[in-house]
Amino acid sequence: MKYKEIVVGGLETNCYLVYCEETLQCAVVDPGAEPERIFLEIAEAELKPVVIINTHGHVDHIGANRDMKDHFGVPLYIHAADSPMLGKIQQLELSLFLGAKDSPPADHLMSDGEEIKIGNSVLRVLHTPGHSPGSVSLLGDGFLLSGDTLFFEGVGRTDLPGGSQKQLEQSLREKVMTLPDETVILPGHGPLTSVGQERVNNLFIT
Repeated sequence: MKYKEIVVGGLETNCYLVYCEETLQCAVVDPGAEPERIFLEIAEAELKPVVIINTHGHVDHIGANRDMKDHFGVPLYIHAADSPMLGKIQQLELSLFLGAKDSPPADHLMSDGEEIKIGNSVLRVLHTPGHSPGSVSLLGDGFLLSGDTLFFEGVGRTDLPGGSQKQLEQSLREKVMTLPDETVILPGHGPLTSVGQERVNNLFIT
């Protein structure tokens, strides 16, 4: 399993194309903005989208859901606890700034431990609430897409509706920091890091 990062929108959201090398089937993870750029990257790599996945429901991660869905006709996945964030546009001013469209409803509601098949590869869903009630991280082969749960030497904010500092700390302690140190962290914003690096250098992890 491989991945390709595309930084999109005014908040520089990391959209990821996670794909199976043998079949070129891919998941489009967090298409937050700039759908035409995402389309171009998919076409240039000759990838075949089979699913759209939102790590959580904030507008900078879902703003291009409708474009992806209309273009590729593939199912949209989100955790049940964040599914109410889809549909009617939230944070109108930010949505206008990002060029976000209202998202279609989810076709499937993810749950903790679920495995999502991408060609001959698998992404495993880890429910990691805290940044939002339905935040998930996606575990691949040696890497974790952490959404806005964990960043390079930082963590996701918890002061938005549904956020919880206590839940975030629990998610990090019980789900993320139990992974091998060499696990690469692919965050929702900013540069990649690793579990080992964050274990040593992240002041928010105790």
